[in-house]
Amino acid sequence: MNKAQFVNRAFLLSTAAVAGYMALMMVAILFTWNAFAGISEQRASIAAAEATLAQLTGRSPSGQQARDALAGAPAGSPFLEGQTLNVAGAALLQRVASIVNGVGGNVLSSQVDLESDRAKDGWISLLVSCDVEQPALQKLLYEVEAGMPFLFIQQLVVQAPMPGLNGNRMRVLLSVSGQWWKTK
Repeated sequence: MNKAQFVNRAFLLSTAAVAGYMALMMVAILFTWNAFAGISEQRASIAAAEATLAQLTGRSPSGQQARDALAGAPAGSPFLEGQTLNVAGAALLQRVASIVNGVGGNVLSSQVDLESDRAKDGWISLLVSCDVEQPALQKLLYEVEAGMPFLFIQQLVVQAPMPGLNGNRMRVLLSVSGQWWKTK
């Protein structure tokens, strides 16, 4: 082997060593960059989770705004409560009767329907006949549907006041329903 071949061979080996070293450095840089990217993603995920937690617990301004928006919402369970369907039906009757009396009306008759197909799904219906003053009708309807538990007016029949009989009192036939949630 002559000197020129030896130099060429040494040059090729050193070039291969430098190329191998550069490739190894690129792999190391890629692994390091990938690790930092993963850490960055985890930090962003943790920050988002902390922001959501702060909002849910009311420590952030947007959570406080959400709580303030719900401050006027009625309190209580959205379902009729009671150990049995009969007790829940009685609670529905009591709620509607107190609303009618609260607006100055009188309950003339009532019927709780516990035998319908909807009752098997937990829906209780109530048919109430009452008389109320004409200006109190809107307040009666609002009070039935605005509070807790959620009550829904299924049917409304209003008979105009009869002159001379009841003064300004109207006869109202009201069908109201609410959903019962069996408490344990």
